[in-house]
Amino acid sequence: MSLIDGAHALLDFMAAGGVVMWALAGLCVIYWTLVFERLWFMRRVFPGWVAARQLAWQRLPGGSDDGWQRSIRLAWLSQAQLQLTTPLRLTRMLVALCPLLGLLGTVSGMIAVFDVLALNGTGNPRGMAAGVWQATLPTMAGMVLAITGLFSLARLERNARQALDRLADQLRHD
Repeated sequence: MSLIDGAHALLDFMAAGGVVMWALAGLCVIYWTLVFERLWFMRRVFPGWVAARQLAWQRLPGGSDDGWQRSIRLAWLSQAQLQLTTPLRLTRMLVALCPLLGLLGTVSGMIAVFDVLALNGTGNPRGMAAGVWQATLPTMAGMVLAITGLFSLARLERNARQALDRLADQLRHD
């Protein structure tokens, strides 16, 4: 029964924030899907790619002129960097979009306040309060999503740098 009450409370919260809250919710789902995909990639897919490159690196013949080996190493490191960091651009853009959508909610809520003021003057405080409520909820939601997004994005970027550094260390000839 409490699950149903929680769902109703969430729906009321979303409805109170207006259409922008639904856009923020969709953005949140997309963002966290991308974050979990990156985590899955870094823990499951990328280690297999690294293992294949390590095996190939060990099979390379050593020689006096190892310029071509450096080129292969640089190419693999560039591929790894692209695989690890390119998808993070989209997540970075989504984090930047959250406060902007919150600001859009603020503007739409204030338009509702001004609409009430234009129709009723200052004699309808409930109408004005509803508009202010509609203005503050998306702002808060956008900021919360942006803050949590910044923390998770920083973690993903740090994990990508560490994985790239480990690969660079593993692809060295002694």
